[in-house]
Amino acid sequence: MTNFDYDKTVALVADTLVRAGSTFKEDKKEAYRRAIAAERNEKAKWVLETVLENAEAAEKNRSPLCDDTGIPHLVLEVGPDAAVSGRMLAAIRQGVAEGLRKLPGRPMGIMGDDSHRIDQSGGLDPDSAGVLPAPILVRETEENVIRLHILMFGGGPAIRGRTYRVFHRHNTQMVLDEIVNWSRQMVSELGCSPCTLAVGIGRSHFEAASMMLQAQVDGDFNVQSEMEAEITRRVNEADVGPLGLHGDTSVLATFMKVGPQRASGVRIVCVRPACCFEPRIASVEL
Repeated sequence: MTNFDYDKTVALVADTLVRAGSTFKEDKKEAYRRAIAAERNEKAKWVLETVLENAEAAEKNRSPLCDDTGIPHLVLEVGPDAAVSGRMLAAIRQGVAEGLRKLPGRPMGIMGDDSHRIDQSGGLDPDSAGVLPAPILVRETEENVIRLHILMFGGGPAIRGRTYRVFHRHNTQMVLDEIVNWSRQMVSELGCSPCTLAVGIGRSHFEAASMMLQAQVDGDFNVQSEMEAEITRRVNEADVGPLGLHGDTSVLATFMKVGPQRASGVRIVCVRPACCFEPRIASVEL
């Protein structure tokens, strides 16, 4: 790609990762402020205020929002006349590594061969950059740019999340009901709520998970579709509340992306109950 500057790209990616791990986007801050103003449970209100104060301190100090600093997940948007080279991908990987060291990321990469990594007998890599990023998801954009989105995924939502088939019976409401049922259980078990529900619906487990990831990239706390608003409202009616202390705010918002579907009796649905600090996301044009 012409005018590609390797060192500049590394620095941009590193800074973006630090921002993703230490900063709430403005629409998320506004969502917390609205929730604080509307919350009737005093204990729940205190939790919401404390989470927002923590976020403001983390942003000021460029320090992690949570001790579980997360696994980098990357979405790369490529415009019609833009080109991505192997050197750019290498610069992105190096930028992620340097960003993890600057944040700093929690050293939790497991060393060793396949068996060692599964049973955790290979020991932990003391280098924060040992936490390797997930495979990059590439998608098209009509803008003539190359834009990188970095999301930091914590362990709790991954443990509580679910990707499975839903028998839709030619009725959208059947799918929404199942998402609500899953989400009520997830939020009650996660602990670090309020959550942001990230939902992807696709034709395969991979596609549903990629839709879930893109839903977080495209999501806006100030904009909820009719289906997203219904899921949010119904899960909040379960009265789980922040940190499980009951209250009106179990979920701040739902971000849902529906991909192409096939003629079959099932829909593959992926739901991630993103914790009170997620989505941890920042973006940059390269």
